[in-house]
Amino acid sequence: MLLGVIADDFTGASDIGNTLAKGGLRTAQFLGVPSTDAPDDVIAGVVALKSRSIPATNAITQSLAALDWLRVQGCMQIVFKYCSTFDSTPEGNIGPVGEALADALGVKGVIACPAFPTVGRTVYRGHLFVHDRLLNESGLENHPLNPMTDPDLRRWLTRQCSAPVGLADTDTLKAGSVALRERLADCADAGETLVIVDAVSDDDLTTIGKAVAGAPLLTGGSGIALGLPDNFFAMGLATPTPVSAPRIDGPEAILAGSCSGATRGQVDLHAKAHPTLPIDVDGVMANSVTAAQIADFIISNTGKAPLAYSSGTPEQVRALQDKYGREHVSETLDTLFGDTARILLERGIRRLVVAGGETSGAVVSALDLGALTLGAEIDPGVPALVSTSSDPVTLALKSGNFGAPDFFAKALNVLGGSHNG
Repeated sequence: MLLGVIADDFTGASDIGNTLAKGGLRTAQFLGVPSTDAPDDVIAGVVALKSRSIPATNAITQSLAALDWLRVQGCMQIVFKYCSTFDSTPEGNIGPVGEALADALGVKGVIACPAFPTVGRTVYRGHLFVHDRLLNESGLENHPLNPMTDPDLRRWLTRQCSAPVGLADTDTLKAGSVALRERLADCADAGETLVIVDAVSDDDLTTIGKAVAGAPLLTGGSGIALGLPDNFFAMGLATPTPVSAPRIDGPEAILAGSCSGATRGQVDLHAKAHPTLPIDVDGVMANSVTAAQIADFIISNTGKAPLAYSSGTPEQVRALQDKYGREHVSETLDTLFGDTARILLERGIRRLVVAGGETSGAVVSALDLGALTLGAEIDPGVPALVSTSSDPVTLALKSGNFGAPDFFAKALNVLGGSHNG
């Protein structure tokens, strides 16, 4: 293995795995830190953690364990992958984990760039935009777990870091990869461990990729990996490998726990032509709505692309959090979705679509799927995944804000056939 990725959630792991696989690196996704070595043919390994919203000390411990495993596998370069919308509170994990990894590798002047222009995430003068809106005006200020209220990434990250945070702005990017490399070296000399780097286009990401050839560590969203495969090809360490497109035929299910505007729109569109079950969160909290009931609904409607969801408007989510407590609601719903997925697989579901980073993490954490092989891209940032378990399952793990309006039906068709709804 040449390249190792530590992802702070499961949808993000799929996202960056998709970027690397499309770039020609044979890529596998691992659910948590593996207890055995990776397969010999894997060039890029993505360790998916569920560490985005846990206490920083726990996130550091998990991330360093992933780093140790990846280094044992022979990785020359490590990427710490977080969300392209920088989901993290002022007490959050991006800064502490980034600094801990940098300290472990003995480096400073490490890139921090969440940009993913393909899906409208850009960084300009150190500020993060979602399409044409600043981050704090994009709807992310209403995120139920990690509300983003400040688009100035250097200011936001400074609240989390012990060392000063640097900036390499768009003027440096325009000057090319050598200029960026020199800027990062200057930041390192100034004692700046993490450096926010502007990127408003894929060309900027390619420039970043060239600048970090041979760098032990970089951090960012999945776009940061766009230029990395070519470095290994240029050094003669790997040859391009086309993405395979494994498919599994069998019954299907869709579970959605994201409250993003994109997912709510996808749910509304899907509900017009398919069986859809809104999950009563009050009932879940009172133990009158159970995983077994949700699984019964799904199983009774297989062949029709059934969907069960707990998505709500920001106002609805806030009311539930005020009533029951934010962490209690989140943990209870995570448990519900994980238990539901486990029952569904036991009852024969073989194609599973999950929307929402936390929900996806809960689902795959509840399942023993082994390593996941990256397959065909469904929509930008969302690949098909196939388990290597004895009874394989194919999945799509979608970040809340990703995917076209018809994502759910499209995903089921890419994952396989026989029951397409």
